[in-house]
Amino acid sequence: MSHTLRAAAIQFPVIAGDIEANLRQVREALQRVHEQGGRLAVLPEMWSSGYAYRQLADLAEQTPRVAAELAKLAARLDLVVVGSLPEKDGANLYNTAFVHDRGQEVGRYRKLHLFSPMKEDRYLTAGDQALVVPTSVGRLGVAICYDLRFPELFRKLALDGAELVCLPAEWPVPRQLHWQTLLRARAIENQFFIVAANCCGQSGRLQFFGMSLIISPRGEFLAEGDDTTSEPSALLDFADMAAYREEIPAWQDRRPEIYGNLV
Repeated sequence: MSHTLRAAAIQFPVIAGDIEANLRQVREALQRVHEQGGRLAVLPEMWSSGYAYRQLADLAEQTPRVAAELAKLAARLDLVVVGSLPEKDGANLYNTAFVHDRGQEVGRYRKLHLFSPMKEDRYLTAGDQALVVPTSVGRLGVAICYDLRFPELFRKLALDGAELVCLPAEWPVPRQLHWQTLLRARAIENQFFIVAANCCGQSGRLQFFGMSLIISPRGEFLAEGDDTTSEPSALLDFADMAAYREEIPAWQDRRPEIYGNLV
């Protein structure tokens, strides 16, 4: 864990149901990240489609094409790209984060915790596995939006060797304080980096505040988006992460025999 990495969180207004408009925004944003020397880019949740529930099954039919284009972009721009898309598998629809490493799909994560207040659980099927995947930029864990409220998942990702967690989100007003606080807590308690990409703008009755964040294992905000289209980026120093883990040896001081079935 001695390398450094420039990572970016891509935020933009996801236009519900308009795959081509969203793809245009992503193409332009990834080009800017590449020009700034970025190696990792995280996209928002359901970035191709938004939560256009009534159209979601049809929109998911386009996801193989969308993912293939994203893979080509990642290869051309020498990027690792993570973002969630609607995925159809048989009769089921999933909110799935795809991990593309310079053109190769190296992992998929299906959102474990579906947000029942927005009826996500009525339209989508929950995943049943966590994901930590080795990539050219390090060992990445993946979580999606509402997963942030479940610290057990993040501890499992840490125990499985994640150095960095990528979190696509559509996190709306007025829960900005929860967004900042929970992301900072997950980074501090697990002593890893988090790159969290939120959307911005209006979608139906919901307003999204942006505020994409890149957070260090020490809980520092290394980069933060405003409420407009942007790609906040930061240099991640993995040697500093290792040094901090030695400075605060929380891992060796754990008492898992007391916690029972908790991770």
